[in-house]
Amino acid sequence: MNVTAIIAAAGAGRRMKADRPKQLLTLDNTPILIYTIRKFDACRIVDRILVAAPQESVDEVRKLVAGAGFSKPVTVVQGGARRQDSVAIAMQHIGPETTIVAVHDAVRPFVKVEEIEATILEADKSGASVLAIPIVDTVKQIRKDVIDSTLTREHLVLAQTPQVFRIELLRDAFERARKDDYYGTDESSLVERLGHPVAVVRGSERNIKITRPDDLALAGFFLREERAAK
Repeated sequence: MNVTAIIAAAGAGRRMKADRPKQLLTLDNTPILIYTIRKFDACRIVDRILVAAPQESVDEVRKLVAGAGFSKPVTVVQGGARRQDSVAIAMQHIGPETTIVAVHDAVRPFVKVEEIEATILEADKSGASVLAIPIVDTVKQIRKDVIDSTLTREHLVLAQTPQVFRIELLRDAFERARKDDYYGTDESSLVERLGHPVAVVRGSERNIKITRPDDLALAGFFLREERAAK
């Protein structure tokens, strides 16, 4: 097994209402992106890391990565307009030795190293796996701001990242999506269209995606707890 992690960091972050990409916002003077990369750098079964950065931030991200002292090779490439474009571009930079690809959101810095490893090992066994958590709230389906039905939450999960796949399967999924001009919200949705089962690995409620201003306060709290635990 040879694993390449792709950190999808090319989003604009409009919901954050910030003047720079959300992954470059700082927690305790360190960019969120660097915290995220550190988790994959610490995972013993990840061999190399690719970062798909926004066009306007490629040079900045390269400098940040160069000065961060990572133990594994980290390559920064220019991403695309959408997440799917960015991952497709990053995959073009993957060497022939890679057998497993793990895709992760740049703004999920609190994923546990153990969760990364578990998801990779499951994908190595079954071909495809995603980190996800059960839904605890009641979920309503609406139509024109009126409740249409109540969904059975026992059969629902909230997908997180990493999402991990055997490389041949992920390439086939991206090629099918390109031919069909299909854009999915995550990599799993592309693989699902091939009819291939995607295994679910239990994640954590702490693996938040930092997308809104209020998330930064919670992220600061989680960071302090992580440091205290060490």
